[in-house]
Amino acid sequence: MNIRLSLPEIFLLEVVAWLALWLLNDYLATLLTLIIGAIVSAVLLIALMAEWVERSKVPRRYFQVMAVSIAAPVAAAVLYLLISGRALSFLGN
Repeated sequence: MNIRLSLPEIFLLEVVAWLALWLLNDYLATLLTLIIGAIVSAVLLIALMAEWVERSKVPRRYFQVMAVSIAAPVAAAVLYLLISGRALSFLGN
């Protein structure tokens, strides 16, 4: 079975998964958003620099999906903060 999702579909699926994590445990979601966001950003930056130095056969879609994977947890965090009234439970507000 070969399913090819578009970028908006990938983004929405990731946002839904991240938002579910945010709703279940905002402390864990905060840590994972920061850690995974930093790792994916670093990998994307290194891949873009390597691509700039020497072109490879990596499809453009790879870079687009990586960018979406950075934006999705941030969007889910913003949605969560809007839903919850800008209060994280682990901060004691």
